[in-house]
Amino acid sequence: MTETKSSSTHERVFSGVQPSGNLTLGNYLGAIRNWVGLQKNYESIFCVVDMHAITVWQEPEVLRNATREVAAGMIASGVDPKESIIFNQSQVRQHAELAWIFNCVARLGWLNRMTQFKEKAGKNKERASVGLYVYPNLMAADILLYKATHVPVGEDQKQHLELTRDIAQKFNSDYGVDFFPDVEPLILGEATRVMSLRDGTNKMSKSDPSDMSRINLTDDRETIARKIRKARTDSEPLPSDPDGLEGRAEAKNLITIYGALSNKTSAEVCSMYAGKGFADFKRDLADLSVEVLGPITEEMKRLTEEKTFVDSVLREGAEKAATIAEPILQEIHEIVGFLKP
Repeated sequence: MTETKSSSTHERVFSGVQPSGNLTLGNYLGAIRNWVGLQKNYESIFCVVDMHAITVWQEPEVLRNATREVAAGMIASGVDPKESIIFNQSQVRQHAELAWIFNCVARLGWLNRMTQFKEKAGKNKERASVGLYVYPNLMAADILLYKATHVPVGEDQKQHLELTRDIAQKFNSDYGVDFFPDVEPLILGEATRVMSLRDGTNKMSKSDPSDMSRINLTDDRETIARKIRKARTDSEPLPSDPDGLEGRAEAKNLITIYGALSNKTSAEVCSMYAGKGFADFKRDLADLSVEVLGPITEEMKRLTEEKTFVDSVLREGAEKAATIAEPILQEIHEIVGFLKP
């Protein structure tokens, strides 16, 4: 990594995003945009977590295309392959090896408390894949395989990061070592949790059946503007401060999105539009969204069509990631007691 990184050479960031459907505005504001800034100050490793994706059924060719698309979205958003390591998880076998070791360190009671499994499995938890149940252990392996010190997370991932810390501490305690670091969460910016454009009480999701509920990073400028203009609101004027957004989920969501895209606080946005109706505000938000996202979506489309470049970035990234991961995994084998004949 370059010498312009953080003065502490041991500060390393790891984060990943699933290739399960289109990247959305939520992925961009909640994660990828923040990675662009982090790569200047930390040794940064960013991963397309295709092994996590198959915890639910994926069409193989769709998964391959989605993996390229997510990588293209990272690069188009400003994650620089010269500054950061970008790769897809399945190409670094050490992730799976460490995940098995962590399956033997983590406790059933810890996994039983994971709310995301309950939400995703729903009433059919007996028919859910074992992978969906234990994937927090793989997430811990993703992070600790590189001895990452910081992980940028949204509010909905904090529980999994706490599990990662529990696994690291138990491993260190069980084997009497000070091997894994304490991993710190990085919760950044105004919009760590972007909500649906149709229902402000639900997170913006790739799986929502309504395409109008989200802005995809594959949408063109006209589509982005139309979705913002048609976003659900209420009949009240905009308040003069964020306290006036209480109980107004859709209004709060749009204010938050405007703030994130313009690098303003919600208080500043409220002050700008106090007393105005949503017609003017949504017109301005549509213009702002197109201005910020338009160049990204167009570059992402170009990169997705140029498969050889994206594949070369992922291949080189996997080689760099494995170079870091293998010595760490070998130390773990030694600590655990695996024999090397």
